[in-house]
This record gives sequence, structure tokens and C-alpha cells, in this order.
Amino acid sequence: MNLRKRHRGAAAEVHTSAMNDIMFFLLLFFLIASTVTNPNVIKLMLPKSSTGQSVSKKTITVAVTKDLKYYVDKKEVPISQLQPTLAAYKPLATELTIVLYVDQTVAIQDVVQVMDIAQKLNIKLVLATEPKG
Repeated sequence: MNLRKRHRGAAAEVHTSAMNDIMFFLLLFFLIASTVTNPNVIKLMLPKSSTGQSVSKKTITVAVTKDLKYYVDKKEVPISQLQPTLAAYKPLATELTIVLYVDQTVAIQDVVQVMDIAQKLNIKLVLATEPKG
């Protein structure tokens, strides 16, 4: 009869402190990177301009995509409801400016429609461009 204890060998241990540090830094990196990017941006190819425009602090963004979808502050609005939607913003500020983002493939008549609406409502309008280069 063997009364001695059997030794099963050395106990195996895994030290995960270095892996925890790496995971923390990766998490921190992705959190910072996600705040820098803006996923709610409408993708447009803006026309080029050699001069810049200054924009007032009280602005409304109106975007027209290449498939003629109109967005007011990132909310899709049909063209028939564009004037009442912009008129609703008028009492909110004394000096209101519309920043118009239009895809470069959109016909000029569609741009003029938005400009006419802004003129009827007596709201300043600035056409957004992309710098050359």
C-alpha cells in the first residue's frame, strides 16, 4: 500500500495583468476615435471654391443629395414641406443663416428652388463649398 501523497506537478498560472492593460488602452483608443468621427453626416461631393465663407453662429443646414432628397438638420424633408419647415426655424433666431450643402451633380434648378424659399422667408443663404487642393 502506498500512503504517500501523489504530486501532480507544478501548478499552472496565467498572469493576465499585461493583457488587461492592452485591452484598457484599446478600449480607450476606440472611445476617443468614436467621438472624433461623426456617423450622422450625409455624404456629398461639394463643388470646389478658392475662397472661404464665414458662417454665423445661428445656422440651419440644408442638404440636397444627388437623388434629390432634402435634409434639414439631418432630417429628411420632402420638397413640398421645405418652406414650412424652414419657416418654423425663423422665430428661433433674429439673424438666421441657411448653409446649403448640395451635391455637385444636382441640377442648378433644384438649388434655385431652395434659394427662392430662403428669399421668400428673408433668410440669408450660404452655399457650402469644398476648398480646392
